[in-house]
Amino acid sequence: MSSITLSHVSKSYGQRSPMAVDDLSIEIKEGEFLCLLGPSGCGKTTTLRMLAGLENPTRGDIAMDGRLMVSVSGGIFTPPEKRGLGLVFQSYALWPHLSVDENIAFGLKLNKVGKTEREAIIAQVTEKLGIAQYRNRYPNQLSGGQQQRVALARMLALNPSVILLDEPLSNLDAKLRLEMRAELRRIHKDLGATIVFVTHDQWEAMTLATKIAVMSEGRLQQLGTPDDIYQRPANRFVAEFVGSLPINIVAIEDGEHSALAQWMNEVLAGLAIPQRPASVGMRPETIRIGNSNPSPAQASTRTAIIRDILPTGGSWIIELSVSGAKVFAIAGSAPSHAIGETVSIAVDPLDLHLFDAAGERITVSQIK
Repeated sequence: MSSITLSHVSKSYGQRSPMAVDDLSIEIKEGEFLCLLGPSGCGKTTTLRMLAGLENPTRGDIAMDGRLMVSVSGGIFTPPEKRGLGLVFQSYALWPHLSVDENIAFGLKLNKVGKTEREAIIAQVTEKLGIAQYRNRYPNQLSGGQQQRVALARMLALNPSVILLDEPLSNLDAKLRLEMRAELRRIHKDLGATIVFVTHDQWEAMTLATKIAVMSEGRLQQLGTPDDIYQRPANRFVAEFVGSLPINIVAIEDGEHSALAQWMNEVLAGLAIPQRPASVGMRPETIRIGNSNPSPAQASTRTAIIRDILPTGGSWIIELSVSGAKVFAIAGSAPSHAIGETVSIAVDPLDLHLFDAAGERITVSQIK
């Protein structure tokens, strides 16, 4: 296992180009499973490639276990093969003319591992990943999931101290993705390795990671546990990016949707907040749907019309109209109301996410 520290790392591809990675500082502890999460072009793959030694930073330092691997100001650059890293690409990068055995053995031969030991290692990793029966096959004779396992086996055979994974599951169908997520969790638990995983899929990040680094336009937006990222987003970008159904955002001064703004102001009246927010976020699952006759004492309720109900095979997405404004809710059981019905909706004030004019989170710790 190894720890990794990135200190003020930046990467630019030219003076006129925007920063691909901008002043990134992250500490990855031994044995952590860190997911670099963000939309395309946010700098997550560039970060991984700098860790691997496939890209040179424009400035900054990268250290492993306290030992500098890269220091732009100090003129230090450790080549990829001397970093003790294992890397699996999105495309798997298997040699098409080599069998499974030969693909796995390739790196071992480069490291001058003897034949007897090599055979033992290959037998062990192929058995662990459930591909022992395919050892004599070639990549074009394997399914996508089997090729993924071969790529993992080739990397694990070298017993790296750090595992780098660049969207390795993106080419798999939904069932295989689920299986491989479980496989990666098991590998992490069994090996205790430090893993850095690049993905744009928030559910991969939420289900796999012990820590998530959310990135946007080359900058780190938030670093925290999956629960931190979802329950306490640092800013509006994180709140809107993370969530299978997008968070409902209400602009407080939004005249077009003044009914929603008025509702939010009534709800916020019960909170002790340090400053007036510019916008409020409601997670769909925190919206409670009741009957059409709410109690007058319930200040946090509003009437809404059900516009649509979308079953997703375990939950139901409910589209609501509040005075013409669209709001989405999620129900864990089949709704008892029909499309076109008028219902009451309610939110708990402490379930709301408040953001200032710059989009930064406003912390709320108590109710008045």
